[in-house]
Amino acid sequence: MPPDGTATPPSGNCSGALLAESLQDGAVIDGVPLAVNRVSRAAVGDTSAGQPRDWTFIEFSVPESSVDELARSLSLALRKEGGWYCDFRSDLETFVVFHGRIFRYPRGDRRRRAEVEDYARSVGVPDAQLDWPE
Repeated sequence: MPPDGTATPPSGNCSGALLAESLQDGAVIDGVPLAVNRVSRAAVGDTSAGQPRDWTFIEFSVPESSVDELARSLSLALRKEGGWYCDFRSDLETFVVFHGRIFRYPRGDRRRRAEVEDYARSVGVPDAQLDWPE
């Protein structure tokens, strides 16, 4: 999550943040109607986990009608190594996407979140970065 949090999108949209550093070289996400709300940079990476120190946050919103397309695109574009993921949410659901894997669950579902956290740990996400908002 960006250092100062992600704004709540208008109803009918989902919002989230994509880290530019999480994308594979040559990756392209196109054909998805993303609105970029803010771009920022912060020194929050975990170099001991093999991450760059500086991250570029791309805060976005996307129409709920395009979330499946966005999730599929991200699952192909995100780096496989290093535990990178992208999270976004609607009023009712949370989406957490890794390379080759998409999770979607009702916001506040602690059991399902714990399953996603277990998967995230298994691919190298440090505990401190299991911080996507509900």
